[in-house]
Amino acid sequence: MTARPSSRQRAATGTVAGFVLRLTRESIPLTQTAMAEALGVDLGTVQGRESGRRPLANMKAGAFLDLKRRLLALGADHAALGLLDAAMDADRIIGAALDPPEQPDLHPLAEWVHTRDTAHMIAWAVNGNPPPSLRGRSPSRRGPVAAAPLMAAQDREAFFTNLRGIVESAAAGGDGRALLRRQALYLTSYDRSPEANSWTAHALHARRGIAAVQGGSPRWAEARSTAAALARRGDPVPLLDFIDRAMADDDAAEAANLNYWAYWMGALREPQASDRFMADRALTGWDPVTLLRGLARGFEESPGYVDLYAHSLWALLTAHTWLPQASPALARSLADRVARILDAGVISPRSRRELGAVHYVLRDHPH
Repeated sequence: MTARPSSRQRAATGTVAGFVLRLTRESIPLTQTAMAEALGVDLGTVQGRESGRRPLANMKAGAFLDLKRRLLALGADHAALGLLDAAMDADRIIGAALDPPEQPDLHPLAEWVHTRDTAHMIAWAVNGNPPPSLRGRSPSRRGPVAAAPLMAAQDREAFFTNLRGIVESAAAGGDGRALLRRQALYLTSYDRSPEANSWTAHALHARRGIAAVQGGSPRWAEARSTAAALARRGDPVPLLDFIDRAMADDDAAEAANLNYWAYWMGALREPQASDRFMADRALTGWDPVTLLRGLARGFEESPGYVDLYAHSLWALLTAHTWLPQASPALARSLADRVARILDAGVISPRSRRELGAVHYVLRDHPH
């Protein structure tokens, strides 16, 4: 199924980035008129950017950089401002899903590994769920203004229909289209419509058989992504199987997992065009403290992944035993969080053992 004409028109817009730009402006706070005066542009330019009719992605790189610096100087909220790039990535992915390129290899899901921020932006557009860093913040409601960059029902249906088609066609492309397949499949799991549940459940469970692949395999990332998507949909068993069979006691897989987390959570800043960066067993190029902070937040934001967070924390602290000394306040806060999880008693035996070791390191060796 191809996207409807309205979707093709929608694909050329920058609605998500425009909405984030609006939140950024209102965090200063400035009206659209005052913002136009501060930036030295006409009111129509500000309105067009925020509505998505004049996508931020169409700006020249230098002009966009100047815009971000000017917003920062005006006192814009750092969290909102920092999401503009991810919002533009989300707009491009949404646009390509609504109006797929003729060559699958040119699809943005095949060209680069997207991050947690980009995934959060897409979830915001299809389900109305704001990213954790922006929860509790809503735009001013003067007139009939949307409270989220939520896609129209017709576009949302086309988005998921075309993504499912991408998954099926990419499956015939072998490992050469593994990145496109896994990223498209992961995004289909955001579709909560009753008619999509059976397809998504079948597609995800059909990939469970790859859970035992080795850490150096090009399909390891797909196995991890599939298990995580199933956990988010309420089925934790595949993720537990994946940890036991395709991660624990496999040095290559442990490194791949930490490298992926580092990229997903922003500890590894350089964009990645493929999953090959996960093969770095030396764990270079990213900041372990940033990853520790991200995993700590994850316990609060994503309880469905508690077993993956538990194992990843254990692996991170095993690889970098100096982390508690590098950030004592973070170590104390995380120790309290881990203690609460241990007391709740709702985790697997492996997670209990590993979190027990994590708690010992954080509580007894913070200095």
